[in-house]
Amino acid sequence: MWNKDEAEGKADEVKGKVKQAAGDMTDDERLKAEGEAQEAEGKVQRQFGKARRKVGEAIEDVGDAIKR
Repeated sequence: MWNKDEAEGKADEVKGKVKQAAGDMTDDERLKAEGEAQEAEGKVQRQFGKARRKVGEAIEDVGDAIKR
């Protein structure tokens, strides 16, 4: 299950791709650059969320093992 960072990161990736496409269609280099930056920021946020989720799962697994 995705956490907030993963979901928001993916949303920013998609928004960035849309901006890039709009920049390509209108020959707006600034909009295209904004889209590339937003997509990159989204990827970083999504990966951070994924890492956070994995750490949380590992902690839960350790807790479960201790309880046994």
